[in-house]
Amino acid sequence: MISVLILALIFFTVIASLRTDLALFFIVALLPSYLIRFSTFGIPFTFLEAMVLISFAAWFIKNVFPNFKNWLQNRRQRVAYPFGLEIIAIIVISFIAVGVTGFNTSAMGIWKAYFFEPILVFILILNVWPQEKGRKKIMTALLIGAVGTALVALFQQATGLFIFNKFWAAAETRRVVSFFGYPNAVGLFLAPLVMIFSGWLLSIKETTIKSWIHRIIIGLTIIISLLAIYFAKSEGALVGLIAAIFLFGIFASKKSRIIFIVGAVLVIVTTLSVPKLKTYATEKILLRDLSGEIRQRQWTETMMTFKGWKIVTGNGLSGYPAAVQQYHQEGIFFNRDNIENFDSKLYGSAELRAKYWQPVEIYMYPHNIFLNFWSELGIFGLIIFVWLIAKYLVISLKIALPKNGPKNYLALGLFSAMIVIVIHGLVDVPYFKNDLSIMFFIFLALLGSLMLDNQIKKI
Repeated sequence: MISVLILALIFFTVIASLRTDLALFFIVALLPSYLIRFSTFGIPFTFLEAMVLISFAAWFIKNVFPNFKNWLQNRRQRVAYPFGLEIIAIIVISFIAVGVTGFNTSAMGIWKAYFFEPILVFILILNVWPQEKGRKKIMTALLIGAVGTALVALFQQATGLFIFNKFWAAAETRRVVSFFGYPNAVGLFLAPLVMIFSGWLLSIKETTIKSWIHRIIIGLTIIISLLAIYFAKSEGALVGLIAAIFLFGIFASKKSRIIFIVGAVLVIVTTLSVPKLKTYATEKILLRDLSGEIRQRQWTETMMTFKGWKIVTGNGLSGYPAAVQQYHQEGIFFNRDNIENFDSKLYGSAELRAKYWQPVEIYMYPHNIFLNFWSELGIFGLIIFVWLIAKYLVISLKIALPKNGPKNYLALGLFSAMIVIVIHGLVDVPYFKNDLSIMFFIFLALLGSLMLDNQIKKI
């Protein structure tokens, strides 16, 4: 295994040296390759990280280092990176967050994998693939990654193989995990891509045979991705997708706006009219089901950690599990709201206590996008990411809906993808994961590329 890994890295180094664009394509297409892990001089790495570092080094040595003096002298003439100030702030704040936990190995590993290396990918994309052809290559690479992830998930659904949790593997309780170790990872990865691909699909205007083949491939990828998310039973991803698809339809055209508004009204009326649907929707929205109650307890414990200076600093990178341990409740009694006089009945019945007791582990993160950033990066880290996401949404919508000219459906897809991330992130961890952090910065780079195109047109 080690020899195969070494040969693969040598082969990739050769590719990166000769064709940085092809190396970048592999990075984007193979985001789940972070699951291949190894250590070098005691420092943990993933195959994805190695590809990023090798590609950036190859690009820097070939394009920047030989002309470094001119590069420095002409820095004022160069077009500034989109989101440049925000990214600098993220690098500084995230490194300070490493210091909060004492610059330990775990915190440094998270910093390089979730902040430093994703920003390197952002820089690579805007230098290697800054224009429309580059955007299409990025989309193609993302599509390959999505197809592979979805097909593995569908195979698991059909066979039950390679799902190593017995409960998820059982036919009656099956939840697919694809390459990942847990079902929600499928939704976290695929749901934003569904919206990106939807924007890409609508942006194709040609009527050639080649363009129709592209449409069919993209459309099938969307379908199998949706099926994979459904079979993963990733409810947060599905809710995020519903909201994003609704907004996509609202902004796509006047006809679709009417259709989606009427459809939304019918769904709401039907849900309120059917008691079972109303009860189900109420439980999910108010977080009264088991998963929701666990999340609420987790958020309560997270807020308990923000005392004194920790309100400002947070718990630091990788510091959440240790910080929350003293406030952690080993389990919860669920279903309190659905049983009358629950507490008194519980006190007198050992059978009831056993039935409604749910052990709760300490998770790596608080499972809420705002609490995640606050705990890991402190209040200023939370502020900068909220600002960055808000700026992203405003700019993508502005590009998608120009006052004069056709709609930019790719920008609308980027807008909708971030909506999925934010809404799913209300109950999950949509950033603090190797593939997801890089994907976040890929989306920023795609939008940045559109922003640069608009600047050039104005000039």
